[in-house]
Amino acid sequence: MSQHKLIRILITEDDDGHAELITEGLRESGLSNPIERFNDGLELWEFLSGDENKSQTEDYLILLDINMPRMDGLETLKRIKQHPELKDFPVIMLTTTDDQHEIDKCYQLGCNVYITKPINFTLFAETLKRIGLFLQIIKV
Repeated sequence: MSQHKLIRILITEDDDGHAELITEGLRESGLSNPIERFNDGLELWEFLSGDENKSQTEDYLILLDINMPRMDGLETLKRIKQHPELKDFPVIMLTTTDDQHEIDKCYQLGCNVYITKPINFTLFAETLKRIGLFLQIIKV
């Protein structure tokens, strides 16, 4: 009998308002997975690469912004996808950047999905609900 792993959602977002909207949008869609927030890529990287945080019973889904202080999302994505124990965790880029060069770079580095945050609050909230529903469908 195989052991089911808990999927913890890791939000890496330096904007407090965006982080709160993301969390609320996922919760409003019915997603009940544990959610943890990190303020920048370095904070996330230290969590993921630290021995004390690795778990045999837990996997991660990462929502990652690009423009952050200390370590941006591109460098964080690169490190995750090059790490033998982390590379299979799905990474969704959730950012305001809609530059095609940045989008291409993220896919080259191994992101699974790239979503541009709408500037309009209502559209942003709807996007988050759809992400939450999608994650439920794929049994996150």
